[in-house]
Amino acid sequence: MYKIQKLDKISAEGLAKFPLDQYEIATEISNPDAILLRSFKMHDMELPESVLAVGRAGAGVNNIPIEKCSKKGIVVFNTPGANANAVKELVLAGMLLSARDIAGGINFSKTIKGKGSEVPSLIEKNKKLFAGQEIMGKTLGVIGVGKIGVMVANAALDLGMDVMGYDPFISVEAAWGLSRDVKRMEGLDTLLSKSDYISLHMPLSDKTKNLLNADKFSHMKKGVRIMNFSRGEIVNNADLKNAIKEDIVKCYVTDFPDDEILNMEKVIAIPHLGASTEEAEKNCALMVSNQVRDFIETGRIKNSVNYPDCKLERSSDYRLIIMNENIPNMVGQISTILANSQINIIEMLNKSKGDYACTLIDVSNKPSDATVKDILNIKGVVKVRNLDLNAK
Repeated sequence: MYKIQKLDKISAEGLAKFPLDQYEIATEISNPDAILLRSFKMHDMELPESVLAVGRAGAGVNNIPIEKCSKKGIVVFNTPGANANAVKELVLAGMLLSARDIAGGINFSKTIKGKGSEVPSLIEKNKKLFAGQEIMGKTLGVIGVGKIGVMVANAALDLGMDVMGYDPFISVEAAWGLSRDVKRMEGLDTLLSKSDYISLHMPLSDKTKNLLNADKFSHMKKGVRIMNFSRGEIVNNADLKNAIKEDIVKCYVTDFPDDEILNMEKVIAIPHLGASTEEAEKNCALMVSNQVRDFIETGRIKNSVNYPDCKLERSSDYRLIIMNENIPNMVGQISTILANSQINIIEMLNKSKGDYACTLIDVSNKPSDATVKDILNIKGVVKVRNLDLNAK
């Protein structure tokens, strides 16, 4: 029986993907085969040698020690796109909040509670303090045109906005989904200089940290409104504060507030609600559960952040799943060991991603423990599984 450890609350619909007669699921469990989580911080957590996979019910994996997992041959899965619609809707809400001072108006209304018959006149007298602008006809610049960026861009077009997109690494899949009416910008600075609204949609990395800094703010229109539903660190706080002071930024909406942000004027701080819908939590749980189960039972990898996507159609009852460093002559050494053990290779797939690779091999007969140990002793091999595809 396989063991699954869940470090956060995972939607019941997702957990139901693990048959009770084959899987044991618990918060506290020894030697788990897989770990499921949402926002639990794993960096200080000991990873048992039994762990084959870590499944994050969400897109971001900053809370997972990726390199540590890679070195142990642990495949880390995420769920790109599962919460895309939820984030898209919140981005649109954030854009409308930035355009019209709805939040300020709501807060004002609370201050006149109990004024009785004076309330209508006080509202009429003060409503001009919360006037805004319409988004129709304004220009939105979308930085990062992945699943969420595409949905935001297309929805903004439907709202009557002019939309530009910038993404030097746009995927073919994203390009197919993007409306032809979205103008593709070759340079980020050009997009910044033409945008009335800017929406950020990229992962946090060394390249994107502090992407919006003093230099980038200097290219923007005065009165620009910025939505950051990606990661807080993509925007430099100190430079943002100066841009607000200089009236470059009219409003900054973020789903990742910190204490510094909460003390700034013209900021709408949302407490990380991007994926906080019943539908998104269910979609993420279903996707990650299917991916983890598929990997445990067949070795298939889909939506991993540290190992390549791999899928090998079954051609035998026995399969070796080998996680290794991406170095030369790995397949040759494995093939030699199997040949010396009188084991034929029926079908094989070898794929790499960065510094690591995965090799799936369907073989004629079940390898012995000694054969598996010989493969594991190859320099650069980090994990070997000897899988009987008929076993339950």
